[in-house]
Amino acid sequence: MKRVLMLTAALAVAVPAFAQNAAVVNGKAIPSSRVDQFVNLLTKQGQPDSPQLREQIREELINREVFLQEADKRGISKQPEVQAEIDLTRQSVLIRGLFNDYLAKNAITPQQVQAEYDRVKSAQGDKEFRARHILVETEAQAKDIIAQLNKGAKFEDLAKQSKDPGSAANGGDLDWAPASTYVKPFSDALAGLSKGQTTTNPVQTQFGWHVIRLEDVRDSQFPPLDQLRPQIEESLRQAKLRDFQASLRQKAKIN
Repeated sequence: MKRVLMLTAALAVAVPAFAQNAAVVNGKAIPSSRVDQFVNLLTKQGQPDSPQLREQIREELINREVFLQEADKRGISKQPEVQAEIDLTRQSVLIRGLFNDYLAKNAITPQQVQAEYDRVKSAQGDKEFRARHILVETEAQAKDIIAQLNKGAKFEDLAKQSKDPGSAANGGDLDWAPASTYVKPFSDALAGLSKGQTTTNPVQTQFGWHVIRLEDVRDSQFPPLDQLRPQIEESLRQAKLRDFQASLRQKAKIN
């Protein structure tokens, strides 16, 4: 009876300790918390938590421990090229941790998101333009196209010679876009046109010489804040992170 009681007591102690480990490999424990960490990573990527997933992770961790122990026995970690790779990996993990910590302690606020949304919306302007253009290499070519248009040639037909492949096949059509989408000489010329009018002189940009026609104008179709919120938040986080990196570099003493 005494022996049975001692065995029962031993099991009572051993079961909680065992529950803390996913496995024990050659006397070295793999804690269950490590399985949970992998499960959290995978569920964030869309995989559902399940007994099958946990068993797969457990098997993978066992394999890793077996291989790691063998590498330690063979002194692999002392090889110079392996040490260099471990050091680089350590740097990457620590730097990523630093950046994540900074962003967590300097979270983007709803007010910052709203301000950025208002700024972008204002920069786009309250009008959108539907334009066509023909892009050529020289001013002489552009003037020749304007002369042909004045004689009755169709803009869509002449647009086939445009060196802008994205619009040439569509009669030069650039679809709806705010003026801010284009480089300044182009947007300035566009703003000076009336609906249905074509530029009377070629417009030069860094891309070449343009002949531009304004097809139509409408009020700007700007997406609502909720639709753009994820992109704005990510953009603000990246900007904040760049400023943080620049400030650290600036404060560092570099010889």
